[in-house]
Amino acid sequence: MGSPGGNVDGQSGKSSRTHYGWVIVLTGGLTVFSCLGLARFAYSMLLPSMGKALALGYDQMGFIGTGNFAGYLFAVALSPFLMHWWGGRRTITSGLFLLAVCMILIGRGTGFVPVLVLYFLTGIGSGLANVPMMVLVSHWFTRKNRGRAAGLMLAGNGLAIIFSGILVPLLNRSLGSGGWRSGWQILGAISFAIAVAAGLLLRDSPAELGLRPLGETGNPGTDTPALPQKTAGNGIVLHLGALYLMFGLTYMIYGTFIVTTMVAERGMAEVTAGKFWAWVGFFSLFSGPLFGMLSDRIGRKGGFMAVFAVQSISYGLAGLNPGMWGLYLSIGLYGLAAWSIPTIMTAAVGDYLGPARAAAGFSIVTFFFGAGQTLGPSIAGIVAKQTGTFSSSYLMAAAATGFAIMLASFLRKPHRDDTRTAHSSRKEAIP
Repeated sequence: MGSPGGNVDGQSGKSSRTHYGWVIVLTGGLTVFSCLGLARFAYSMLLPSMGKALALGYDQMGFIGTGNFAGYLFAVALSPFLMHWWGGRRTITSGLFLLAVCMILIGRGTGFVPVLVLYFLTGIGSGLANVPMMVLVSHWFTRKNRGRAAGLMLAGNGLAIIFSGILVPLLNRSLGSGGWRSGWQILGAISFAIAVAAGLLLRDSPAELGLRPLGETGNPGTDTPALPQKTAGNGIVLHLGALYLMFGLTYMIYGTFIVTTMVAERGMAEVTAGKFWAWVGFFSLFSGPLFGMLSDRIGRKGGFMAVFAVQSISYGLAGLNPGMWGLYLSIGLYGLAAWSIPTIMTAAVGDYLGPARAAAGFSIVTFFFGAGQTLGPSIAGIVAKQTGTFSSSYLMAAAATGFAIMLASFLRKPHRDDTRTAHSSRKEAIP
């Protein structure tokens, strides 16, 4: 018997109805739009005005960013257990509600400490929403479609950057020094609405609607990891975690401080810098789908190496400051590669560990990612305070992504294709 989401075997080609997996992707895109795009990347646009109004130093700006990542890191450790008890839908919805309330309250912040605490809690909400959302891809899509699905979902980040790049300067121009406060409150209200939508639309597995994962053919087998031996599984998790650490360490240095660099060091007007940041969002719309589909075709190892090479050039150009053409190219490359590593990582975890271990595995590699995010902005802020410029921090990021290319070259292929059960459990297995 059919279901509201499509036919029983989950193959859209056999039914005129769209597989419900694409509803999951759309809702996931809205979730990412909120928990990463608005809650994290809008910070870069709001930071110059907020920093000036609250008299924040470079080091305090970095510590606030680090507080957000520390909260995210805490949520990463907590997510597999909450998914086991509550399921993915409830965990995601709870995280979105938490970050929405905290963002609204940041708009009423009066100093460094209150904003730091609230942004820490925002990070917890972001982690509780993002990690389970990435895991759902392994339940709703088979290996050959995971990269594309994750990439389309992560395009929500790019839309959020475009949105904040247009909205925040407009508010600052209309409301003056208090524009950043309205910015946080508006973004929080949008996130609240997205939390409601996620609660209504998300489902933890295709089995809830009588479906199979999109792309599954024939008789599904046992839900077995690609690497059946636990020691091998642990080794690949550490390898993937090291790659994610390099990404987390570097991409938020650029993402947090590039607008401040343009305004404070390059003498750009805030409106002009906002337009640049909107271009990052535009190019990043293609990031996840492009590199996700590329990794589906050439493998996760080749995909990782290609992305880290693009990022190395972007960070190097920002650090060397060859002129405006170099800044244009740096921003374009950063946007083009922005969400590609999370896209490939989401697919890779499912490929190597299988759906049953995806939640725990993704939580572990994201812990590495969160550790990198926590260290990156603080180090960059301290270095910038000592040198008076962020150029050295960008060059440090370029060296780190260069090392990541070499590290990715040692990544091996999964031992076997993952197989799936037709009726996956709603709750994640905890090893």
